[in-house]
Amino acid sequence: MHPNKIMLALSLGGALALTACKPAEEAAQTEPQKTTAVAEHPVASISESTASLLVPGFEKRLDIYRTVDLTADLSAVSAQHKQMLAKLIDASEIMDQLFWKQAFSEDKTSFLGKINDAKVKAFADVNYGPWDRLQGNQAFLTDYPAKPLGAQFYPSDMTKEEFEQADFADKAGLYSMVQRDKDGKLVAVPYSQLYKTELTAAAALLKEAAALSEDKDFANYLTMRAEAFLTDNYQPSDFAWMAMKTNPVDLVIGPIETYEDQLFGYRAAFESYVLLKDLAWSERLAKYAATLPALQKGLPVPEQYKTESPGSDADLNAYDVIYYAGHSNSGGKTIAINLPNDEQVQLEKGTRRLQLKNAMQAKFEHIMLPIADVLIAPSQRQHITFDAFFNNVMFHEVAHGLGIKNTINDKGTVRQSLKEFAGGLEEGKADILGLYMISQLSEQGLLPDAKMEDFYTTFMAGIFRSVRFGASSAHGKANMVCFNYFAEQGAFVRNDDGTYQVDYVKMKQAMTSLSQLILTLQGDGNYEGVASLMADKGVIKAQLADDLARLTSANIPVDIIFNQGKAVLGL
Repeated sequence: MHPNKIMLALSLGGALALTACKPAEEAAQTEPQKTTAVAEHPVASISESTASLLVPGFEKRLDIYRTVDLTADLSAVSAQHKQMLAKLIDASEIMDQLFWKQAFSEDKTSFLGKINDAKVKAFADVNYGPWDRLQGNQAFLTDYPAKPLGAQFYPSDMTKEEFEQADFADKAGLYSMVQRDKDGKLVAVPYSQLYKTELTAAAALLKEAAALSEDKDFANYLTMRAEAFLTDNYQPSDFAWMAMKTNPVDLVIGPIETYEDQLFGYRAAFESYVLLKDLAWSERLAKYAATLPALQKGLPVPEQYKTESPGSDADLNAYDVIYYAGHSNSGGKTIAINLPNDEQVQLEKGTRRLQLKNAMQAKFEHIMLPIADVLIAPSQRQHITFDAFFNNVMFHEVAHGLGIKNTINDKGTVRQSLKEFAGGLEEGKADILGLYMISQLSEQGLLPDAKMEDFYTTFMAGIFRSVRFGASSAHGKANMVCFNYFAEQGAFVRNDDGTYQVDYVKMKQAMTSLSQLILTLQGDGNYEGVASLMADKGVIKAQLADDLARLTSANIPVDIIFNQGKAVLGL
């Protein structure tokens, strides 16, 4: 793709909804809370006609996605690497099967087979079950209860209180499912044991792909990741993934994000991305990794909240994604990745930040341009620029690696102490702290020709896209908090014509104070404080709801879904 075309395509892309993460909903605060009622409605009790019947009013939701072909230029890919890509896609399809099992109790084939309407079936497929992931996980098929907060990670009859009082091995483990033993007691069953057949097959495919790789570091990573599937020990392969610098093909695969577990945020869900690196673009981004130590020191909080040093091996790269699977393919789609999540790897090596430019292009063309035309004040639309968008996206990912990973008061890691709220707050941190970093670099002259009006306005435009992802999305929830906080601080005004206009002075002040608030909540491991923040500001109020309804009336899609696979790519 010609660079100028890419720049145009990215110029209005949303700087916020970067990952398809799903944090806990507010209902998780109520005790006792059953994790699921799906087991109370077994497949046999739901007739074919009932299972395919939409909840009244959901017809309008069936068109919230725009389907695009997920393609990339493979002309420079060798025949051997094309064989390797096919095997990586096959392994990714296994991740997709496993995520379905983690997300929903019914077999995918039999469930979709009961739905006769093609549009309803496609909607159920992208949502991995009968719940609308971009509308608070509301059931859209009749006779299905609310989506269990713990998905399928916990027994259907287990309460939060029972779990918290229980004592068993790997209780808060990333790579295990909680079940009941023969005596009814809670136990954790490792993924490698529970999904042995599928993971053995996936491991074999990764080893076959490793044999076809022309890059030794990538081959080493694939081999170690295959071993992790069989042992549940993923950290060595995370270190190996961090060591890759020049490989033209990349793969993110395995149980990674914990947002599907909205009960506690402990357990990781299976997903995969198959990626092609844009070497020219990646070279341009490399310089930003060197700014991490200085950015950490300049965070707007007391010293005890910024004593950790980000790893020096962090890097930034641009990719075309050619296959999504599992968690990453459910609901809203990712336009950038920041991994690994392992706190030790982050502190020792940093993270890798992967920007998915073809996915960004699709969202720009079909979503961001129409949203900006409806909701951004005409006098400020010229401030929505490529440079602002690109830096907002990039520094959102940089911000994930900064701040604090371990609480300052011996409450353990931030992720553990904030439980189901950790994901949503982390995305909020990355959003607002990324913008704060841009302001600091601009003041230091490290972003030549940068205009903060561009960054602020583009940030504001991105909020409207992200809040449409709803309360069950980490980015949707984070942007609800940001929007309401900015509103209270006067960072923008709503004009009589229904468009929004940024007050640049007040937005800078609100950006700084919100950065301080979030970093402090994380460092203190303040679960109650975060719960209160989410309950108070993590909601869409009436005026914003009316404005978002205008986007729906204008038939602007909420997100994209992909026509993807080996046939689409010509493999």
